[in-house]
Amino acid sequence: MKRTLIKPRAILTIDAGNTVIEGGALLVAGTTLEAVLTAEALGSRHIPADTVVDAPTLVALPGFIQTHVHLCQTLFRGLAEDVELLDWLQRRIFPLEAAHSASSMAASAQCGLAELIRSGTTTIMDMGSVRHEEEVVRVVTESGIRAFVGKAMMDVNDIHPPLSESTRDALESTLRQAEQWHGTAGGRIRYAVAPRFILSCTDPLLQEAHAMTRAFPGMLFHTHASENRHELAAVRARCGMDNIEYFESLGILNERTCLAHCIWLNDREVDLLAGRRARVLHCPSSNLKLGSGIAAIPRYRSRGISVSLGADGAPCNNTLNMFQEMRLAALIQKPIHGPTAMNAWDVLRLATLAGAEALGIDQETGSLEAGKRADLILLDLTKLWNGPWCGRTGQLAADIIFSCGPENVHSVMVDGSWLYRDGLHTTLDSARILIDARSELLSLLERTPLS
Repeated sequence: MKRTLIKPRAILTIDAGNTVIEGGALLVAGTTLEAVLTAEALGSRHIPADTVVDAPTLVALPGFIQTHVHLCQTLFRGLAEDVELLDWLQRRIFPLEAAHSASSMAASAQCGLAELIRSGTTTIMDMGSVRHEEEVVRVVTESGIRAFVGKAMMDVNDIHPPLSESTRDALESTLRQAEQWHGTAGGRIRYAVAPRFILSCTDPLLQEAHAMTRAFPGMLFHTHASENRHELAAVRARCGMDNIEYFESLGILNERTCLAHCIWLNDREVDLLAGRRARVLHCPSSNLKLGSGIAAIPRYRSRGISVSLGADGAPCNNTLNMFQEMRLAALIQKPIHGPTAMNAWDVLRLATLAGAEALGIDQETGSLEAGKRADLILLDLTKLWNGPWCGRTGQLAADIIFSCGPENVHSVMVDGSWLYRDGLHTTLDSARILIDARSELLSLLERTPLS
């Protein structure tokens, strides 16, 4: 088993005490983080290793975990500007997704993965589209990233009927995919059933999709909820209640239920989320860009509700950059709750261990602790824009949240393998990906009727 000793300037463990280790080391054995060594432990004995990575200017921390992304939409960046959610879906996103071929889907996923890895993300939960999910899973697996994957399930689509399928087809294809992919790549790839949102799903689809999660250990239920006021009004008109209340009425609200956005919740819905231990997937950039609103994250966290972060899709963001999500998650709450709200350590935890907890994999990843998977990133905090005081022990979290970006990412490791090393991808050909993305997008636009 290959052993790698990484010796950074500092290690942010994101353990229970947010321990910071100066001058220590990380010992990686195969896919596992075998030991987290203090400077004293490192200096007191010889540590046998096949490779030693001396990184005296770098800071190590757990890789970022994004709990809500749409790789199928990466090609559509810049094609859906200045519209609100339902128009955004009707006029742009649904027609574009419906026009995907297998090759354009692969190109879209590769483009998104290259950006995610390059900016320090090591785990994602992705919601695919109705078709070509096999291409997403293939390129996700090849990239080396850790992922929950799942095709979008839609058996109702009044605003763009071509992007839908029968209830039976949606459930049967999802079951086949889950049986094929859940737990593959040494457990690195898992499945999450993904009904798109209430307005695109019948009650039987929602209920049977949720029931499917009980048949697979660690499977999740991934959907959207309470993102936009017009969506909320449409749900009330159809269901006679709000999103979370409706999920409760269907019996599909529990610790496996992962809900993107959750901006417009009434008091009873907050109580339900807390009591049922459902998860909130917070996407601040997307919520701002679509004009959807600001989720009451400090309130949810004060109730013990699980909150984690995601960039959502490239056409409603327009980046997949976790540094931006962390910065905004902190800043948008401060005018409302004061400057001490959403402090840097809290937000860094949302981007790492809280993401792992939301996905039910916190015993495997999310912090740098012995016995966990070797999922980590190395950051260079010596860039011009970081300033001469950046990187002091007492302010490391704030420096990362408020003055770093993808350009600070030096290296990315998942399961003990480098996916990005000293500024270069090791599993993806970024130049080829960009060429393919441009070609596939042009072809896709030729076959897409846009209003």
